[in-house]
Amino acid sequence: MSALTLVLTAASSPPAIALVQSPPSVVTAGSGQVLALETALRRAAEADPARPGLDARLRAVEAGVRQADLRPNPTLGLMVENLPTLGGGDILGRTETTLTYEQRLERGGDRPARTGLAQSEGLLVLAHARIAQLDRLEAVQRAWADVMAADALLEIARERLSLAERFQTEVQRRVNAARDPLFAGARAEAELAQAQIDFDQAEIALRVARIVLVKFWDGGADFTLMRSDFEDTSAARVAAGEVASTDLEAFRARQAISDAQVRLEEARAVPDPTVSVGVRHIWDNEVALVFGGSIPLQRYDRNQGAIDRARAEGVAAQADQNVLRLEREREIARLQVQLLARANEARRIAEETLPQAQRAVTLVRDGFARGGFTYNDVMSAHTALLQTKARRVAVLQTFHNDRARLDRLTGAHADLLGQETQP
Repeated sequence: MSALTLVLTAASSPPAIALVQSPPSVVTAGSGQVLALETALRRAAEADPARPGLDARLRAVEAGVRQADLRPNPTLGLMVENLPTLGGGDILGRTETTLTYEQRLERGGDRPARTGLAQSEGLLVLAHARIAQLDRLEAVQRAWADVMAADALLEIARERLSLAERFQTEVQRRVNAARDPLFAGARAEAELAQAQIDFDQAEIALRVARIVLVKFWDGGADFTLMRSDFEDTSAARVAAGEVASTDLEAFRARQAISDAQVRLEEARAVPDPTVSVGVRHIWDNEVALVFGGSIPLQRYDRNQGAIDRARAEGVAAQADQNVLRLEREREIARLQVQLLARANEARRIAEETLPQAQRAVTLVRDGFARGGFTYNDVMSAHTALLQTKARRVAVLQTFHNDRARLDRLTGAHADLLGQETQP
């Protein structure tokens, strides 16, 4: 079943309203196995659709290396001299024919330089492929956090729906007993309808988030997540690593290409002689051996411009690498501080804000039962509690997104990429 079909099914089918909450540590969806973050990342890495393209590019690099290692082809020449004009005599008797075999000799190390350049281009192909793989793992990690956040928001919507149902029943009882006006019952009905809509949308959002995640490896959505993973902010206490070497490999490959290009241009600056040997057939069937050669004169072009250009590109690659490293180091430091701030905020909400909001709900509900508070007071207290819970979910989701970015910048999951064949 395609992702579009699954989404349309999720949007069209009415969700079952389960007022009994699931165990607080498990996100259930079918009878699938527990899907930890490492498992999701490993499955996505193994099912990377870009691998066939990378294999093809590596074969292209290998073919380029083979081609670069070949010698120049020889040249076979034929020259005919002393052709008489029309009606000028015996053509065969006065014509001279020369058959030559010419070969250009590479003196400056052209062939090793070409081979080195082709191999360096293969390093750049590998570097770009690994960078794309790390970017994909970051997207998987973010999708995993989205599933966790969507489930937490579904629980909040379920709690709101349960609350709206209970108070609609209570308010209707009070209206029937003439203790509350009729508009109170209508307002409770409207609150219940909106809570139902919000719950339906939250359930659809969770289904869509699960589909988006499993589509990274084209799997089924019947997996189970541990809610404790969403609550875990211990990563904030782990010192961040250095800038991922994968991101710097592309610049090192560019430097290697530049160095190889310099060697190739220097080799091209050395003039290559061409030698020839042949056989000349002259009058009266006489045959003579001929030998010759030529070499370019470096009067105007010494290829110095191409050499300087290749060297400048190497300097530019080194400068770009330094710029990237500094930018990534600043971003890593910022994310490390943000992780600590998000973790501390989530902890304080759980330890300080939520208990007070829950206590306010208890006091208002007790007062409402005694007739000391109105329906608006009760709903306001509950709304404040649910908003606090939603705020904590948003903080935790931001925490996990920042963690995904930090893991990407430090190459925390580079070991999942495997070792690619060197070109």
